[in-house]
Amino acid sequence: MNEIEVKILEINQDDVISKLEKLGAEKIFDGWVESRFFDYPDNSLRAENKLLRIRSTSEGVVLGYKEKISQEKAKIMDEREVVVGSYEEIKSVLNALGFEETIYDKKYRTSYKINNVRFEIDTLENQKVKIPTFLEIEAESIDILYEYIAKLGFSKEDAKAWSGYDVLKHYENKKE
Repeated sequence: MNEIEVKILEINQDDVISKLEKLGAEKIFDGWVESRFFDYPDNSLRAENKLLRIRSTSEGVVLGYKEKISQEKAKIMDEREVVVGSYEEIKSVLNALGFEETIYDKKYRTSYKINNVRFEIDTLENQKVKIPTFLEIEAESIDILYEYIAKLGFSKEDAKAWSGYDVLKHYENKKE
């Protein structure tokens, strides 16, 4: 399945939540998300614009694979996910296949949904770089994505076709 999404940086969380609720959005998740990314020692997955991730929440553990299709108007990824038993079990399988953990992140996420459009409000817990709370919007098409960007009072220019790694690099560069 294709994932089509953008990120909007440095949002006012209360304002966004208020607008989402006025639009009739349903809160579907509120809690901590831990993500661990894996790659081969030579970082060949990253070099091929692919990622392998184990994501843990209070709802369970999911192994995800993504491959970049485009990053023009929105970030478009081929995404495949499967629910797994536990982080430790799947990590041991990945290690046996030659993968190493490369990145760990922890964030507090509040998720809303309207129809098939998802809104993720993320506050990252990062020791090195302060990343302000941001919004991720995921939809089935770029047109629907832009419709909800406008409904929330943002512009197309506010919408970044970035990965989480791109957000981190943006704030690392701002710090310098």
